[in-house]
Formats: sequence, structure tokens, C-alpha cells
Amino acid sequence: MLYFTSEMAEEILLIAGVAIAVLMIFRMYVRGARCKSKTKLHGKTVIVTGSNTGIGRETAVDLARRGARVILACRNQVRGEAAVAIVQREGGSKNVVFMQLDLASLKSVRSFAETILKTERKLDILINNAGVYMQGTTEDGLGLMFGVNHLGHFLLTNLLLDRLKECAPSRIVTISSHLHDYGNLNFDTLRTHKEFGVGESAGSVFRIYSHSKLCNVLFTHELAKRLQGTNVTCYSLHPGVINSDLTRNMNKMSRRLLKPIAALFFKDVEAGAQTTLHCAVQEGIESLSGRYFSDCAVQKVKAKAKDDAVAKKLWEVSETLCGLS
Repeated sequence: MLYFTSEMAEEILLIAGVAIAVLMIFRMYVRGARCKSKTKLHGKTVIVTGSNTGIGRETAVDLARRGARVILACRNQVRGEAAVAIVQREGGSKNVVFMQLDLASLKSVRSFAETILKTERKLDILINNAGVYMQGTTEDGLGLMFGVNHLGHFLLTNLLLDRLKECAPSRIVTISSHLHDYGNLNFDTLRTHKEFGVGESAGSVFRIYSHSKLCNVLFTHELAKRLQGTNVTCYSLHPGVINSDLTRNMNKMSRRLLKPIAALFFKDVEAGAQTTLHCAVQEGIESLSGRYFSDCAVQKVKAKAKDDAVAKKLWEVSETLCGLS
């Protein structure tokens, strides 16, 4: 049997107190920077893709609080309509609607854009937030991560570009990831496999996801060039390592192993939405169009993430795959 003296008990309490303090400081650091803008968005219309959950929904809540008309563009109607009720309640606004959008279907993207152009007079901010982390194939026979994370958003942005120009000043925000650092674009692989990588192993899935996130950064880099003089600006970003359900398609064992780590060391969705909000509403960042952000600040990227030739080729290949060229 163990006996504790009062001195031992005090020492344990002291150690526990220090540990809690260190953890709290660490958690404050993990939460990262916050969007400081107090900009109101009354009279503005915003589209947020993949906004039925995670940082997309949290972003929508904040934009609704600022007075924007918020369109939740989601694949699943039941989840999308449930998210509308949550965003309306937490955002204190009834001006929140659901519109169906399946980024794994170019037909769905075109239908969504057609509906927007017919029914919405204004479009001020487009937030390309949706993403998947799993292998699969789109309706059009493309790799799922390439198709959803990049190509669907590429087509959506291009179809809505004229409306964004009409409503300028306007913004396009595309959520990428620091994992773009691990991406590389092999166009021969894309031509052969309709995806920038192959394989079902955990390592292969990680690499293919990273390739898709590099596409996001290069897309924004090239888009900014094409938007010069239009008063439409665009930004890509890393939201942080988020404790959200992006990894819902991992196997059960991986999710179990990740859960306690995520709870302790990952940002929650409210903290994870801050850089998206910064890029969407922060005043004075127009000159940084095309740049990559993290923790509400512009960041340097590797040469491959701002390669003019690769960005141009990705754009041209994407146009062909979407039927825009």
C-alpha cells in the first residue's frame, strides 16, 4: 500500500498545476492567430462549399453574423438542410440557404452555377472550402481527390467569374493545406490515370491528397494573374491542423489512434476558420492576391508552388478536362 505525505501531495499538485499551465499555453499557441476584421457584410452574398460541417460551417456562421446572405453549397441535402438550421441559429440570421452541389460531378457543378446565375443577383465572395481525403473515382472517371479538391472548384470558379467581376470588389478563397509542400504534379501520370498518383496504401493516399493541395495553390497563383485589373482578388490558405471530420474516411483504427491526439493538439473548427475569414474579409490585403496564407498572415512558398509554367499547364489541362477550352 502506498502512503502519501502532505509534502508529496503538495509536490504532485504543483507538478499537476505546472502541467496544466503548460498545456493551456500550448493550446493557446495551437489555436493560432485570429481574424481581426470587424467588416460587416450586409447586402453581400457568399458561397461556401462543403459547409455542412467542420470549418466550412464555422466559416458560414461567422459570415452570417456579419450580415451576409450565405449559400451553403453541399452534396448531401439532408445534412445541408440541417446545417442551415445550425448556421441560422448560431449566426443569428435567417438569410442562409442550402443549394445542392456535388463537386465529384462536373454536371452537378454546371447545374449549380446555372442556378446561382439565374437566382442570385449578387456574388461577392466564393469560398472553395470542400475537400476529401480518400481514394475513389468521380462521376466523370477522374481521381476523387483531384476531381473534388481541385477540378470541381476550378470549374465552379470559372463559371461564376463573370458574376464576381460584376460585383467587384470581390474575392475567391481556396482552402489548401501545408501538405501541398509534399505534392508534385506529374502530368504524364494524370493523363494515364486521371489522377496525379496511384495506390491505395496510406502513403499513396497521403501523397495524392498532397498533390491536390498543390493544385489549389497553383490554381490561385495563375488565377490572380488572369484577374489583374478586375478588382477581383484570390487567396489560398492553410487553415491549420484541424480536429474536424475530414479524416472520416480513414479506417477505424487510424481514426481511433488520431482521436486523442487531435483533441489535444489540433485546432478546433472555430480556430480553424480564422484564416479563411481573414482572406475573405480582411481589409488591405488586395495587393496580396494570388498569395498563400496561414495563421492570418501571408507565407512564403517553395518554388514549385509558384512555378508559372506548371501553374499555366495545370490551368490549360483543367480547362480541357472541364470542357472549357
